[in-house]
Amino acid sequence: MNYLIKIILNKIPRKYLIKLSIFLKPFLKILYKGSKYTDPIDNSSYRKFLPYGYNKIRENALCPGTFSLERHRLLWLYLKNETDYFKKKNKVLHIAPEQIFYKKFNSFKNWDYTTLDLFSPLAKIKADICNMPFTNDKFDLIICNHVLEHVVDDKKALSEIYRVLKRGGCAILQVPINESIEKSKENKGFMTRGQRTKEFGQYDHIRSYGNDFYKLLKSVGFIVKATDYLKKIDYNLKIKYCLPKNEKIPIAYKA
Repeated sequence: MNYLIKIILNKIPRKYLIKLSIFLKPFLKILYKGSKYTDPIDNSSYRKFLPYGYNKIRENALCPGTFSLERHRLLWLYLKNETDYFKKKNKVLHIAPEQIFYKKFNSFKNWDYTTLDLFSPLAKIKADICNMPFTNDKFDLIICNHVLEHVVDDKKALSEIYRVLKRGGCAILQVPINESIEKSKENKGFMTRGQRTKEFGQYDHIRSYGNDFYKLLKSVGFIVKATDYLKKIDYNLKIKYCLPKNEKIPIAYKA
């Protein structure tokens, strides 16, 4: 199973993976139905979660009925329990929308919800994150998860996010961060898919962020908080929800 997962993730383009997963989810939801693990996003329960990973496989990572990952479930719990975004009226921009969030967020009647991506079939607006077709100070909340490590000019992308975010607004900017290194590593030149996977963890990653990621956010004007919400969650719930072992949520504010 682990070998098959790696082959599928590394060989099939993401836009086709999205379409394939939409087809497979109803069958997997029935096949893996059980009570041991629960996805808190829709409260569906399963006997096990699926392995996932482009390079290093993580067991019990992917929910078979929703295709949420550990970081998605953590973020959902944070937004639900620690903020009032689900209750208030908000203009929300979701860049590279994840399947599990797309359906949920699109159903929120109090949200003016906009999705953007260059290629994703889930995105209503097809545009470049470095040149977004929006006026200044437009959105209350921007969600941009695991995108910046794919972008050649990540500082330009962050400047665009800052530009279209309202003053007092919030941007959630999850990226894979290697907390064991201070300085991010990147290579914008030619590398084979295998070299990028080995160096950066995924064949289409341009960089591996270190602890200086937060300085990058500050450099474009953001006030930044690294939120360690895992510390507030009961150990048994961490196991039941299959949450990450160690992950902070980068929250950026525009003053």
